[in-house]
Amino acid sequence: MKRKITRGIYKQMQKFADITQTMIVRGNMSRAKKCFAIAESLFINGNKETKTAISNVYLYSVSGMLELKHFNTEKILPNALKKEYIKQINAF
Repeated sequence: MKRKITRGIYKQMQKFADITQTMIVRGNMSRAKKCFAIAESLFINGNKETKTAISNVYLYSVSGMLELKHFNTEKILPNALKKEYIKQINAF
């Protein structure tokens, strides 16, 4: 059962990333920022699996879209997500 739950959180994060990306493409940055705030809250208050899913799925997907659209990710992302994003880009 735990395996299904684990896969479920990753699928949910991908769907949430898709919604956020849609808001970015449509130019609805106020809604995208609300999504970032929700993701940050989950990242700060969530368990280890939730944090991993946000980092590996949500943030990875959304940051790629922000870069493609030439947004300054460091200005748009909330602090906790910004720190995690910086960890990701420095890891490569």
